[in-house]
Amino acid sequence: MNKRIAVLVSGGGTNLQALLDAQSRGEIKNGEIAAVISSSPEAYALERAKKAGVPGYVLEKKDCPDAASLTHTLVELLHQLDIQLVVMAGFMTIVTGELFQAYENAVINVHPSLIPSFCGKGCYGLHVHEKALAYGVKVSGATIHFVTEECDAGPIILQKAVEVLPDDTLEVLQRRIMETCEWKLLPQAVSLFCQDRLRVEGRTVHIL
Repeated sequence: MNKRIAVLVSGGGTNLQALLDAQSRGEIKNGEIAAVISSSPEAYALERAKKAGVPGYVLEKKDCPDAASLTHTLVELLHQLDIQLVVMAGFMTIVTGELFQAYENAVINVHPSLIPSFCGKGCYGLHVHEKALAYGVKVSGATIHFVTEECDAGPIILQKAVEVLPDDTLEVLQRRIMETCEWKLLPQAVSLFCQDRLRVEGRTVHIL
């Protein structure tokens, strides 16, 4: 029986597309993308879901008085849809601990740096690459990790590095990390989870 996956999005959905493409190539073993949940009705990611025949749902901040009630609504929806794995693919909405208690070691996030570098509060999107270039690092990359209540601090599943080149702009570096790291690692991590090949011990994720 395939594990049912929900992908949480807020914008363009390039990482969602990488997952949909991997699924169509048969690379997500024992799993299927069953729902795409967006924090915005305008998110292009919903269009991607529709094209792939995946049901889309909208959960807006303005419909909930606070982060706790939004999280409660989200968890109820995930349970209704019989979801086993939650993937945060550029979900720009604050959620509370209820999600991580309901889905302990079953919420995965992609972060565009090599954690613990350039992560935590305020480090998202181009801000991450801005910090990396300002620091003068020679490599950067992406990290797939389980999500916990502490921002970007959950156990690391996979990481991949790329070279930072002397004439890199924020956008060029962002694109390289997406194409060579994020879009490859995320489907891989999802597939490993769906095959029950990830075991978490403390901070360490063992790949079986």
